[in-house]
Amino acid sequence: MMPRNLPTLMLPVANPQAALCQSRPPDASPGAEWLITNGLGGYACGAVQGPATRRYHGWFVPNLDRPRGRHVLLPRLDDSVVADDGAWVLDAHLAGFRLEGSLPVWRYELPGRVIERSVVMPHGHQAVAVRWRLLQGAACRLLLRPYVAARRQDDPLPCEDVPRYQADDGEAGSLRLTLHEGLVMQLATEPAGLPFQHDGLLDPARHLALEQARGYDHAEHQHSPGHWTAPLATGRDVALRATLAGDAPLGPVDSLFEAELDRQALLLMTAGLAERGDAAQATEDEDIEARLVLAADAFIVRPVVRAPGESADDAHRRSVIAGYPWFTDWGRDTMIALEGLTLASGRHAEARAILHTFAGYLRDGLLPNLFPEGGREGLYHTVDATLWFFHALDRYTIRSGDDSLVPALYPALREVVRHHVHGTRFGIGVDAGDGLLRAAAEGYQLTWMDAKLDDWVVTPRRGKPVEIQALWFNALRLMADWSQQHDLPDDGFDAMADRVGDSFNRRFWSAERGHLLDVVDGPEGDDATLRPNQVFSLSLSYPVLQRPLWAPVLATLRRELLTPCGLRTLGPREAAYQPRYEGDLRARDAAYHQGTVWPWLLGHFIDAWLREHANPAEARAMLAALPGHLRQAGIGQVSEVFDGDAPQRPEGCFAQAWSVAELLRAWQATRAVA
Repeated sequence: MMPRNLPTLMLPVANPQAALCQSRPPDASPGAEWLITNGLGGYACGAVQGPATRRYHGWFVPNLDRPRGRHVLLPRLDDSVVADDGAWVLDAHLAGFRLEGSLPVWRYELPGRVIERSVVMPHGHQAVAVRWRLLQGAACRLLLRPYVAARRQDDPLPCEDVPRYQADDGEAGSLRLTLHEGLVMQLATEPAGLPFQHDGLLDPARHLALEQARGYDHAEHQHSPGHWTAPLATGRDVALRATLAGDAPLGPVDSLFEAELDRQALLLMTAGLAERGDAAQATEDEDIEARLVLAADAFIVRPVVRAPGESADDAHRRSVIAGYPWFTDWGRDTMIALEGLTLASGRHAEARAILHTFAGYLRDGLLPNLFPEGGREGLYHTVDATLWFFHALDRYTIRSGDDSLVPALYPALREVVRHHVHGTRFGIGVDAGDGLLRAAAEGYQLTWMDAKLDDWVVTPRRGKPVEIQALWFNALRLMADWSQQHDLPDDGFDAMADRVGDSFNRRFWSAERGHLLDVVDGPEGDDATLRPNQVFSLSLSYPVLQRPLWAPVLATLRRELLTPCGLRTLGPREAAYQPRYEGDLRARDAAYHQGTVWPWLLGHFIDAWLREHANPAEARAMLAALPGHLRQAGIGQVSEVFDGDAPQRPEGCFAQAWSVAELLRAWQATRAVA
């Protein structure tokens, strides 16, 4: 066992949800949620207290090669205690919840007894283990009833009276569950040999409250094949392990917990946090940084096989899950989050692996926008993901000190520029008249503001969006640098960048409004809507915006868009502004980029602010809401979005890669004054 100095996040309350949500309307709170992952895209997550509220909740949701995609296999696990002096359902007696590192631990206080439950997913394995420990009181019996499903996590909820599995006894009291297409899950207890009682149950129409609130089907028939009864005493833990047949053998459950905690301690050492002193004496600054480093780990995964020549055994492939529990890996999110997830945490080799992996997915000068759940082929409808690739490579080179990747990728990047100059898919190409990059395709959402419902593209932004010009200018300047530094072919990149800069500063500044236009040359002309996308014109390595305009742009963004949780996606004075992100899918999509706050934007706003004002203390104050939020929605994680209006309730995915990445990066950039 290696020395550990892992942060502990405590919620020592009788009802964690009540405390976490005290600033939120009682009828709007989804409650706190926990998450653990296995480095393969699989996860386990659920409500801190009480039953599942989402279709995505489950104790075992592995990412399967066949059938492809993440599948909820154990949606529910009922545990209760029976003794001579009474019987109790554990969830009714929750007294506290904490994260040890990133492992969830529940504390239950029963009459005369204290029990803890904890859960771990062994990294790199298709498995999960849950452990119960009696800390105080007389011995008792623990009843464990698993409920089994075999559905993809985003599929419609089944309402069938007949279970989708076959349950058979395995060795030493284990249970063998044949699900579909040859998929087999094994459940086994520690101590081994406990008899399994085949007394199947059907819980009809189990209600999932958050699915109902989000406008989806919300009733599911849940089936249990039976239960175990296990003796629980001080010093004699009980554990239940679920594995997929064919996964590598695992050791005792205690060793799985120890190995995972050791792995997390090593992550902090790699991030340069090993010398932070005793965990109990760590400053808030150190503790928050350590917490974000562990949060970042959840998103870095070894992807399923996709491109020709890839092998399932290739240890060098890496990708990024954009958000849990429903996003897959997205090109744009991966490139934006790469610096914060990997470079800010010292994981340079994985950053390099991610860049190599995505370079293999380039098609017609474009990176994939996303890989659909369970899909092998990417969807390429994006104008910005590829341009963020240049930014990610730039940050990798600077922070790692490794400049060998640039020559290796340079031919591919040169082809990217060529495709953009001459035109590629989705109307993406340089306008020969001004050198700016246009993008327009009917029915497609090509920028990061990509909400779409059926045929309705909420924010089409067709034409020449402001951040696309900033990214294009930055990419051209970087190509010019790299060609000179490595004596590589130069296709006139600086001259192209000069033209972009001249056109940009002539076309985008609105003196009347005091900020940049959002899109020029759209189907209906120029769009002067106040949006945060202009921040990238002064946050990237090469700012396209002229220096005298930095201060007025930042002043407008701070006054109109900055909130304690990030930047609004639309100015509150704009007619289309939506103050709340709530309701069914149509209502949420209508608000997604029409006022809803995105925390990832705060990283680039702070970059721009520090570039103009050089005031880290003022920038750190912009992150004041972060420590409290880590205890609010996804415990130890950062949410995808927040409401536009106060009190900025967290919404969307409760764990989002670029939210964690950019706030970790910003926290480090302002750490000197903490």
